[in-house]
Amino acid sequence: MTETPPPFPPASPIPPFPSPGPPPATQAAGLQPVGAPAVAAPVWAAQVLDASKVYGTGEAQVRALDHVTVGFEHGRFTAIMGPSGSGKSTLMQCAAGLDRLTEGRAFIGDTEITRLSEKQLTLLRREQVGFVFQQFNLLPTLDARENITFPLDLAGRTPDPAWMEQVVQTVGLADRLHHKPSELSGGQQQRVAVARALVERPAIIFADEPTGNLDSQSSAEILRFMQRAVLDYGQTVVMVTHDPIAAAYASRILFLADGRIVDELLDPTRESILARMGNLGA
Repeated sequence: MTETPPPFPPASPIPPFPSPGPPPATQAAGLQPVGAPAVAAPVWAAQVLDASKVYGTGEAQVRALDHVTVGFEHGRFTAIMGPSGSGKSTLMQCAAGLDRLTEGRAFIGDTEITRLSEKQLTLLRREQVGFVFQQFNLLPTLDARENITFPLDLAGRTPDPAWMEQVVQTVGLADRLHHKPSELSGGQQQRVAVARALVERPAIIFADEPTGNLDSQSSAEILRFMQRAVLDYGQTVVMVTHDPIAAAYASRILFLADGRIVDELLDPTRESILARMGNLGA
């Protein structure tokens, strides 16, 4: 008999978190300057509060995140950029519940994931979070359709037929559903991975260098699919990337350095991204 996992504990009260915008240099991204008028708090798909992540001890200790506070809005495409070792992947992993914070709090929706057991966290990720990784992570023995529906099958859920059809058409896989990963190009395999994340209708999708293994044409296709998911279907996407061309598909970019958010850019262009990265020495 399958053991029923314990219910999620009630979330602790979440401190007010104002609408994001370009912060002063002395402010954490998404926070108001002292004395600024109060702003109504939006509903966040995910957020971390005073988040720190430390690896190692003693002289080998590395502080990958250093008291970061930031939220990710529903229905927005956010990119996270920064030099190698800046903490961008660590921020994504901790916000997504793939890694535990050393200090601070993390939330998916209004659930504080830092208070969940591993079993509860696994269940929450399965039901509310989608992932797209640089490595496509497809099961080689399953065809494209089976890979797309695999997380739902694992959870004992049936995909909505109309939504499944819409996702398949959106990512252009209608004529490849019965092909195994070995019979698909890299771009097509990543489309399967994006469709797998979308078909679950998650509260948020985290993408870690999703175009890192693709050529420029396939990369552009994947990024347009992700952008369309946000603009047309209200999906929330958070993407880690080092590529300014990829980041330009987002509507908001966070820049990290030494484990801290040091800048933010709204409605970016490739040129404005390169200029900011140049200022950061990225």
